[in-house]
Amino acid sequence: MPIILFLFCYRSLLLDIMNLQQGAVIGITCPSGYVSAERIQYATTVLERWGYKVKVGKTVGNEFHYFSGTDAERHADLQAMMDDPAVDAILMGRGGYGMSRIIDRLDLTAFKARPKWICGFSDITVLHSHIVATTGIATLHSPMCGAFKPETENEDYLLSLKRALAGDAERYVVPAATYNRSGVARGVLTGGNLSLLVHMIGTVSDVDTKGKILFLEDLGEHLYHIDRMLLQLKRAGKLDGLAGLVLGGFTDLQDTDRPFGQTIEEIIRDKVKEYDYPVCFNFPSGHQEVNYTLALGVVHTLTVNEAGAVLVR
Repeated sequence: MPIILFLFCYRSLLLDIMNLQQGAVIGITCPSGYVSAERIQYATTVLERWGYKVKVGKTVGNEFHYFSGTDAERHADLQAMMDDPAVDAILMGRGGYGMSRIIDRLDLTAFKARPKWICGFSDITVLHSHIVATTGIATLHSPMCGAFKPETENEDYLLSLKRALAGDAERYVVPAATYNRSGVARGVLTGGNLSLLVHMIGTVSDVDTKGKILFLEDLGEHLYHIDRMLLQLKRAGKLDGLAGLVLGGFTDLQDTDRPFGQTIEEIIRDKVKEYDYPVCFNFPSGHQEVNYTLALGVVHTLTVNEAGAVLVR
């Protein structure tokens, strides 16, 4: 789905704090699933071309069954990156699973004193939500190291991470979609992977959606799983009181032998039909090749009409 992008010069105070200059250090760590050192190499090369220095963590190329190390090793590597005053941003090697096993061990004291961009998506939704819920500090829902390839290096969605690291505000314009609902919303953008957001309900990392623009995406789920998780969000009060709703990629979805009977768009539409906030479908972010960076914990304006949708930071 094509997307039109414009840049603005506005930066909030928080974004000024985390506005990376040339020569800044980006740490790479793997707090969840295993990723090979080879998969990280090209990301390191591109980040250096962008003018940054790179510090590679001990979990890169490390493995412990499914994970990039034991819980203790993954926690120690992430904690060291978050505490290190010489590291200005942290890019995750990959997602997968594992963040929720270590999230309650994290000490955010040093991080709160000196915020830095936390970059990633998928399982990193746990870290994003935890940071926003407990500190109010913004994070970046963004591509991770696997997105950096020779054929994607100059793609605009990957460059959106470069712009976000520098603190540039952006305007995303998305084509019209059949099930969009018109309206204008202004609020803090929050959310991420649907299954992880449901997983965190009732915990200290739980996402606060009241008055927010909620972003959702997911991968590889059965349609009835999506229906069940959206019902859980709704029953937990996460879908009422929203300022707006943005739906990203819902990719590689599966159906049962006896068809569920609704498309993903119809499932979502029915869960929010009694509310009147604007809804934007097909935003190009999530588990798909075209994965634009979104600043979570930052105020955005969402406008949806017959022409399409505009999301501005």
